[in-house]
Amino acid sequence: MSPIAVREMREADVEAVSAIRLAGWRSAYAGIVPRSYLDAMTVEGDVGRRRTWFADPRRKSTELVAVDAGAPVGWISFGPYRGQLPGAERAGEIYAFYVRPEMIGQGIGRALLAQAHARMAAQRLQVSALWVLGDNQQGRRFYERAGYEADGGTQDDVYDDTTLTELRYRRALHLPGTAGRSGA
Repeated sequence: MSPIAVREMREADVEAVSAIRLAGWRSAYAGIVPRSYLDAMTVEGDVGRRRTWFADPRRKSTELVAVDAGAPVGWISFGPYRGQLPGAERAGEIYAFYVRPEMIGQGIGRALLAQAHARMAAQRLQVSALWVLGDNQQGRRFYERAGYEADGGTQDDVYDDTTLTELRYRRALHLPGTAGRSGA
């Protein structure tokens, strides 16, 4: 594997990102999300929705891809927190985050998350939050190793008549120019 580069997602990356997202869902959520829901997902359907969303000039998210040998192998989407995050005046949120399943454990996720954190901190956001399915133990362990902690927030999602609970995780961001200062 060549060194991983992280860059802004381009319109030309939409199909690869949709394929990464679909493979990520089917791998991470097997045995959690109903099989019927996972089987009904298609790359083509996701590509259509993603192209429309990616072209929306009102979109507030930032999209990054990790590239290996010229091809996207991971994707992260982040931006302002949707709603109010208790105890945080300026919060960001990781909206979506996937790495090709066969490449998990090679530092791709860490590189994408580090770049998202740096960009959120550069926007003067104080906290990064995200939602993870409570039964997604692998995802929860990854986020906990990255400094996230469950903060007690929950929300339910329904997949083919099955209700699954998501847990909110958060971590502080290190704002530029505040390292070592008290109260920062």
